[in-house]
Amino acid sequence: MTRVIAFDVNESLLDLSALDEAFEVLLGSAALREQWFRQMLQITFVGGLTGDYVDYSTAQHAALLMLAERHGRRVSAGDAAGIVERMSSLPAHPEVVGALRRLRTSPLKMVALTNSVGPVAEAQLTNSGIRGYFDAVISADSVEQLKPLPDPYQATAKDFGVDISEVRLVAAHWWDTWGALAAGCKAAFIARPGMVLSPIGRRPDIIGADLSAVVDQILEVDVRGP
Repeated sequence: MTRVIAFDVNESLLDLSALDEAFEVLLGSAALREQWFRQMLQITFVGGLTGDYVDYSTAQHAALLMLAERHGRRVSAGDAAGIVERMSSLPAHPEVVGALRRLRTSPLKMVALTNSVGPVAEAQLTNSGIRGYFDAVISADSVEQLKPLPDPYQATAKDFGVDISEVRLVAAHWWDTWGALAAGCKAAFIARPGMVLSPIGRRPDIIGADLSAVVDQILEVDVRGP
């Protein structure tokens, strides 16, 4: 039985391509935005593996400075902070509002489970117009362990008073769905353009091209049942 749907936020619900113009101006190429996000993830994952916790905002700032140095661009700490601040005003992907609205009519609880620090997460959801669809916002920063480590998924189950097997994580990142499954959750993968599952390891039972397709399956599997 599923009782809680936990949504990843960055890229899964919100569109990071809104940052492309800023990367074009600052670093000379919008394509570097994806490299920046991967570098940021690498920093946080290394922190998790070594026991040196690094919060998401700090990692984003550091990743931008590393990327600029790698490409021979002069970027000040203020310039980097400007892009990191833009993370708070990303738009939702086009289908997200309608999909969340449909799911909100079900008996399932809905939570935003994000690696973003708490104040940024609240600002992101509010500014994108989707905060009202969630019963709660849980930042992995609150347990100082970022997804895909098990602590954030376990915190979600604890906060809602359910068994972890009753939580389903929805994300556009293979590492996030793998982490959720490893922690004991169910998972659903949003196969947005460029996003693919690993050919090895744990795979979710729900896969859809966008959030609308994923919600269709959640309603069929987790609400209507067999």
